[in-house]
Amino acid sequence: MLRQRFRVGALHSRGRLCHTKSVLLGLCIVLSGCGYHTTGSSATKLPSSIHTIAIPAFTNKTPQYKVEQLLTQAVVREFVSRTNYQIAPDETPSADATLTGTVISASLNPVTYDSQTGRASSAVVAIGMRVVLTDREGKVLYQNQSFNFREQYQISREVSSFFEESDPALQRLSRDFARTLVSNVLEAY
Repeated sequence: MLRQRFRVGALHSRGRLCHTKSVLLGLCIVLSGCGYHTTGSSATKLPSSIHTIAIPAFTNKTPQYKVEQLLTQAVVREFVSRTNYQIAPDETPSADATLTGTVISASLNPVTYDSQTGRASSAVVAIGMRVVLTDREGKVLYQNQSFNFREQYQISREVSSFFEESDPALQRLSRDFARTLVSNVLEAY
């Protein structure tokens, strides 16, 4: 009987211990959070006098066709979706700040090869940028002279189902670049 009570008590204590550990783990997860926040819920590091940001089309110093257009569009979309700033498509005297960008490098390089055919099986598209945000008086609010992004993708082995994946990879890279750039500008990293 004593042995049976001990087992029931031990099981009850283990159950309570597991429950306590679960509650503590859940509490730690909730309190620690992941650090993600939307721009509207926290103050940005940009001056409060900025309400309109001009984002003219980025300049392309590479032979890669239309890459500057994808990057510019992605940055504009990200600013519009994440902030309350008015976005102007061109440099305008009414803008409180202007964000300019220059594509300084663009490359497409094979990463892995098929051992039987010798053809590339995956590749990386890489983009290098210079980005500067200046206020109306020309003061630099943010700049990054070597903003580099890469996106790896798989190349189809079947000629009949070949699908050019570099364009979607470049679009994914543009979205990642825009997210990172807007976060960096807003938080002044």
